[in-house]
Amino acid sequence: MLGRQRDAYLAYVSVERGLSTNTVAAYRRDLDRYATFLTARGIEDLADARRQDVSDFAESLGTGADGGRALAPSSASRTVVAVRGWHRFAVLEGWTGADPSAQVKPRAIPKRLPKAISTDAVASILDQAGAGDGVSPLRDRALLEVVYASGARISEAVGLDVDDVVLDRGAETVLLRGKGRKERIVPVGSYAAEALHAYLVRARSPLAAAGRGSAALFLNSRGGRLSRQSAWAILRAAAERAGVPDVSPHTLRHSFATHLLTGGADVRVVQELLGHASVTTTQIYTLVTRDTLREVYAASHPRAR
Repeated sequence: MLGRQRDAYLAYVSVERGLSTNTVAAYRRDLDRYATFLTARGIEDLADARRQDVSDFAESLGTGADGGRALAPSSASRTVVAVRGWHRFAVLEGWTGADPSAQVKPRAIPKRLPKAISTDAVASILDQAGAGDGVSPLRDRALLEVVYASGARISEAVGLDVDDVVLDRGAETVLLRGKGRKERIVPVGSYAAEALHAYLVRARSPLAAAGRGSAALFLNSRGGRLSRQSAWAILRAAAERAGVPDVSPHTLRHSFATHLLTGGADVRVVQELLGHASVTTTQIYTLVTRDTLREVYAASHPRAR
C-alpha cells in the first residue's frame, strides 16, 4: 500500500507541479526511507501513521537512529518537507482524514553566506577555461562566460539550445529554463556574447559533426548535449589552473548575484535574474554586501574605531 501511495504522489509532483527529474528522484529516496521507518513499526498505510511517528522519524534523520545515514540539517529538512507533502496529498486524495505531519516542522537550517569569489578570480577562471587550442577551449570559455553573465545554474546552461540564444547587438539574451520548467530571459554582456559567437562560428560545427544533429548549444566530443557533470568538471579544472580554491558548481552563480548587489543592483532585479520564486531567497546575498560595507567603513572612517 505504501508503495502505491508513494508512486501516486511522485507522479503528482512530477506531472502536476513540474518538479525536475533530480528533485523527484530525491523525493523518492526520502519517501522510501520514511516508508521503511513506518513498515518497521508495522504501519503499511499512510492512514495509520500518527503525529508521533512523523516526529520520531524527523528526529531520527539527524542521528541515523532509524538505521539510515545521519543527515545534515539541509538534507533532513528536505526529507521532512517531502514527508509533509506526501501526507497533505493523502488528505487531498481522501486516503486519510487528518494530516499527522502538520505540526512537525523541518529542522532549522543555519543561515550560511553563499560562496562568492572576486571579479579578478572570476576573470582568471574564465581566461583559463579558454586557454589552449582546439574546439574545447572555445566551448568551455563560452559555457562559463554564460554562467557568470546570466547567473544560470549549471543545469540551466547545459540545457540551452541554439535557438535559446540571441546575439543581436544591444539585445544579447539567453532563455533559461529553471526549476519547475519556469522560463526567464536574461541579458548577457559583450564578453559572453563574443565568447558565444566564437564558439558558434569556430567550434560547434566540428563538435556537431560527430553526432546526429542535436539542438543543444553546448556539445560534447560525441556531438551530444554536454552533461551537467562534464560542465562541473570544466569549471573545476579551470579553477584549479587559475589557482582559485574551493570552487563549487554554484560559485559563478553566487558571484554573479553578489557582484550585482555590490554594484548597486536592486535585490528584486537580482531575484528575477536568478529565477528565485521569492525575494527572501535572494536576500541572503545582501548579507554579503553588508559585510563588505562594514569592512569598508571600519577601514575608512576616521572615527570607526
